[in-house]
Amino acid sequence: MSSRDEQGPSDAADAAPEQLALIRETVRKAKVPRAKPRTWRGADLAKELPVARVLVDKGVLHLDRYFDYAVPEELAADAQPGVRVRVRFGAGRHSVHGGRREGGGLISGFVIERLPESDYAGPLAALAQVVSPERVLSPELLALARAVADRYAGSLADVLQLAVPPRNGRAESKASPEPLPPPRAPEPGSWGRYARGAAFLKALADGEAPRAVWNALPGRQWADELARAVAATLSSGRGALVVVPDGRIAARVDAALTEVLGEGRHALLTADAGPEKRYREWLAVRRGSVRAVVGTRAAMFAPVLDLGLVAIWDDGDGSHSEPHAPQPHARDVLLLRAAHEKCAFLLGSWSCTVEAAQLVESGWALPLAGDREQVRAAAPLVRTVGDGDLARDEAARAARLPTLAWTAVREGLRHGPVLVQVPRRGYVPRLACERCREPARCRHCAGPLEARDAGPLHCGWCGRDETEWHCGACGGFRLRAQVVGARRTAEELGRAFPAVPVRTSGRDQILDTVPDAPSLVVCTPGAEPVADGGYAAALLLDGWAMLGRPDLRAGEEALRRWIGAGALVRPQGEGGTVVVVAEPTLRPVQALVRWDPTGHAVRELSERAELGFPPVSRMAAVSGRPTALTEFLAAAELPGDAEVLGPVPLPVTELGRPRRPGGPPPGELWERALVRVPPGSGAALAAALKSAQAARLAKSGRSEAETVRIRVDPPDIG
Repeated sequence: MSSRDEQGPSDAADAAPEQLALIRETVRKAKVPRAKPRTWRGADLAKELPVARVLVDKGVLHLDRYFDYAVPEELAADAQPGVRVRVRFGAGRHSVHGGRREGGGLISGFVIERLPESDYAGPLAALAQVVSPERVLSPELLALARAVADRYAGSLADVLQLAVPPRNGRAESKASPEPLPPPRAPEPGSWGRYARGAAFLKALADGEAPRAVWNALPGRQWADELARAVAATLSSGRGALVVVPDGRIAARVDAALTEVLGEGRHALLTADAGPEKRYREWLAVRRGSVRAVVGTRAAMFAPVLDLGLVAIWDDGDGSHSEPHAPQPHARDVLLLRAAHEKCAFLLGSWSCTVEAAQLVESGWALPLAGDREQVRAAAPLVRTVGDGDLARDEAARAARLPTLAWTAVREGLRHGPVLVQVPRRGYVPRLACERCREPARCRHCAGPLEARDAGPLHCGWCGRDETEWHCGACGGFRLRAQVVGARRTAEELGRAFPAVPVRTSGRDQILDTVPDAPSLVVCTPGAEPVADGGYAAALLLDGWAMLGRPDLRAGEEALRRWIGAGALVRPQGEGGTVVVVAEPTLRPVQALVRWDPTGHAVRELSERAELGFPPVSRMAAVSGRPTALTEFLAAAELPGDAEVLGPVPLPVTELGRPRRPGGPPPGELWERALVRVPPGSGAALAAALKSAQAARLAKSGRSEAETVRIRVDPPDIG
């Protein structure tokens, strides 16, 4: 075995005789049978290309390189590039990497390529086993995985663990169906509601690679429109990939694809399918039997042959962000695929993220949206209830629901179901001006101001104290905390409307659909079921609970949640009404009233550019124990234009409670620093952080290195 980049003192011949004697004595006393390393003579090796370059499945940064192994003649036919193999890391001897000894146990890996010779002069260990002759790692998937690893300061092995599902022997043994001929190009259908919709479909059918940000009109037609885009791509003889946030949405797109394409033309890749079925579907895609895929987050790596279109629905949903290292976002992975494979790109949503607006503003993608007449015809009527209304409303003071909300519920129940969206518990309150409700922000970095345990004001991002705060909008000097959470909304509504069924949809049980009959459906954001025929009305309660999050995306996320619920309500012409309980003068509320998420995202992007925050800049969050974090930042050779914000303490998880995703272990005090760089320096920042973490790992070992965690482009910097 050798490293492609460097070959350290890994051969047992380089060890001192005393060390070898100690190793033999330890093994003998343990009475563990040890396979003798096989000596491969020239006659035993493959006659052609006797060297295999292998990526070992060790997701640690200082081993993020390829290793050379000898290919025995008996394995030569199966040990082709892309297959899974087992190798003895250290060949039963001991290899030293960064001062730490690695045992010689078998470890999984992938054959990257076959070579006539190795650039390492010493003897090579041999491949121990070809797990399966199935070539699961294509050159395109390997290139994509390497690009993702470099972007997110991670290891190639970690990315491939996300990209290639675990092997299932029974699934491999079953033959995949024969590929079907390309379908006919579909009719535009409801794409005709958009100014460039029909032209976009025609470009896909003609084999072109258009790139678009699609602001979908309210209603249920979006799934059919997405299916027609896939069908147009397939008609050109190419493949298509669609990534959606969750299994419920995947099921809707799956049904639309079946209706448009027929059976057997697409694969559904979700965790709900189970390991065998999921791997069988994945193999059908890899073998080229199926050319279209719809799936959840992991499907972003699906190995679609001759990829012609990548599409993502609702890119602002947090489910698109992978929680496992190196934590890539599906949107960015699909952007990389569109660039590497020169295919079409479609980002669709009822709302609009700042990243989507940036794609349009930069000219990289064109907008796909309906004109104002189409928006007014499809959207419900939106009415607001602000602080002044609540103060004058006796019903609101008594039961938290204003009179306008009660009226909308009573009227809506005469015609169908009514949706009630209540923010889930756990949103952290932030401080705002008592007079005008403008969020209190740091003068240095525009981060949210906090006051823990009635202490002095300080910034939640850069940690600076703020002793002379005043509101930049109205000049006020008094602060207020926002109201958080819901107060038994379902019980209150049940008592108020005893003859109406009340259904709940949330973390414990998420409903997929509800019948077109009078009922109250109380749900948390993101758990809204679809009503047959649409909801007659919707209440969006406790708007300040979502707007009060101490995060850069608070307004964007609140608007996305509101529009996602409002899009399920019948159009205004059919009596559909949405009541939002939030201050009507706030920008997200105004955007909801006008049903203009794109305009809101454009203004947010402009402010981010002035403040130097993502996506205009690139940012990384580095967290760890205070001493370890300080040492790491001092050792990292950051780009010259990098700026470090913080560090600031992270909330301590109580002992006995589960660790938050990406958070510190329970009971430990951790800090976090934000490192940001201007456009063009993102790759240099990721490389610097990766090099520093690799050096720390090689020096101190994995357990110590894990006391510092890196996340490039964190979705939440609050």
